[in-house]
Amino acid sequence: MRLSQAFLPVLKESPTDAQIVSHKLMLRSGLVRQTAAGIYAWLPLGYRVLKKIEGIVREEQDRAGAIELLMPTLQSAELWRESGRYDAYGPEMLRIRDRHEREMLYGPTNEEMITVIFRDEARSYRDLPRTLYHIQWKFRDEVRPRFGVMRGREFLMKDAYSFDLDEAGARQSYYTQLLAYLRTFQRMGIRAVPMKAASGPIGGDLSHEFIVLAPTGESEVFYDAEYEGMDWTQSGLSYGDAVGLQALFDRIGQTYAATDETHEETRWAEVPGERQRQGRGIEVGHIFNFGTKYSEAMGFRVSGPDGAMVTPQMGSYGIGVSRLVGAIIEASHDEAGIVWPEAVAPWRVGLVTMRGDDAASVAAAGDLYDKLTSAGVETLYDDRDERGGAKLAGMDLMGLPWQLIIGPRGLAQGTAELKDRRTGEKQELSLESALARLTA
Repeated sequence: MRLSQAFLPVLKESPTDAQIVSHKLMLRSGLVRQTAAGIYAWLPLGYRVLKKIEGIVREEQDRAGAIELLMPTLQSAELWRESGRYDAYGPEMLRIRDRHEREMLYGPTNEEMITVIFRDEARSYRDLPRTLYHIQWKFRDEVRPRFGVMRGREFLMKDAYSFDLDEAGARQSYYTQLLAYLRTFQRMGIRAVPMKAASGPIGGDLSHEFIVLAPTGESEVFYDAEYEGMDWTQSGLSYGDAVGLQALFDRIGQTYAATDETHEETRWAEVPGERQRQGRGIEVGHIFNFGTKYSEAMGFRVSGPDGAMVTPQMGSYGIGVSRLVGAIIEASHDEAGIVWPEAVAPWRVGLVTMRGDDAASVAAAGDLYDKLTSAGVETLYDDRDERGGAKLAGMDLMGLPWQLIIGPRGLAQGTAELKDRRTGEKQELSLESALARLTA
């Protein structure tokens, strides 16, 4: 993408109503623009990041055996009356009527709808287990939306729902998603610690929130430093390995991690002092088993192996896709701007000509741009006739992982400067070496 032809509106100053780092940087670097309270338009830069995150989430769900579908944003109120939640949900639900006076709602979540969809098709134990998921926009009418996309009213979520014949199967589905979540967040360049979460009236141990550590986090967190040395990808573990998945779950259950909501001083005191870590964090995912809460309320039964009718066990597994954009920025930024992990960066390389009026620099940069894009390297080329310092500041603000800088002085020696945005390290390399480094 040539910056002269792009739509990347950058602000020189942070809006006065932006309170946290991610909100300020998302507005300044042109990721989003607010269109109403708690509702944002995703501009091209932000949309590219959103799609990168969505892609990683989708790939890991598919690898875990989940099956994608797409449910609508609008739902019938009758579905929610069937489960008993319509009147109990509260004012966060946006309730509307269509022209025929039918009661509708803008879906804040999808337990009712997925239960009915699967209930109407599944007949026997042979149809189980199944995990279905979708990635869709949702709406919750927050009374005080704030912090940009971190607590907006409209947001993009991945919701997965598992259906199993019995509790043992439900636990395996839960363990499978636990592993998928560890791998998903690790691939994004962040570590989201699984922390014990409140399980509500269902009870039990199958409820975890995934928390990204960040100084501006909404929750106080307590965790064992054992997590810092954990193999987050669990590369030797397959999704079908029941014994291995159980061992992973047991290890997480035995390694202390909790938010202030579920913190237990007695258990915390058992963690050696040198391993105690305390800070703040941002929730980016939640996995939760709710047994037969919805399947029973909505009359979902299948025939078991012995012919007896069985009410399936269910679980839900959510990831805040749009919220992750803000959370990653909160965890990965510096005074100059965003520092994107490579996997979610809108472009991998920012190519800059320090002198837009120098014909040799422009020609060399244009040649490098063509070669990088031909090699499949996502590159943003700042070809504008602007001051070199302003271009570099803009690249730092946008946070692309690599900056390739072309100037008359270096070009005379046949070199370019390659900057690692995360470390700030700069190297003078030949044009060929720089190109080889970025296309390797």
